[in-house]
Amino acid sequence: MVSRRGRASLGCLFVLLLVVSGAYFGYEFLDAYYRYYTLRDAMQQEARFAANRTDALVRRRMRAKADSLGVPDDAVFRVRRNRNGIVIWTAYTEVVRLPVGVKRLTFEPLVQREF
Repeated sequence: MVSRRGRASLGCLFVLLLVVSGAYFGYEFLDAYYRYYTLRDAMQQEARFAANRTDALVRRRMRAKADSLGVPDDAVFRVRRNRNGIVIWTAYTEVVRLPVGVKRLTFEPLVQREF
């Protein structure tokens, strides 16, 4: 609220500060989850076409996609085939820096597809 003298009340400024700081630090979490869902989508696409690709090619293409997204290097892609289909999975940890510390988010995308 604005008083008659043109001053804003501190309550309004405090709420605005909370909203801006929440958006700023929430962006880091959203960015990490965006990379996870984009990587999982790429894994689903690789599984869809895996019948015509070797395991080494699938791993190489997934590593290239992970590098382009900025996924940490500890994401090692594993591929297992059986007579019915394929399983592609990995695990990695994203570090989100907050003013009160560090939050580690562990992601474990797994995709299964039957041929």
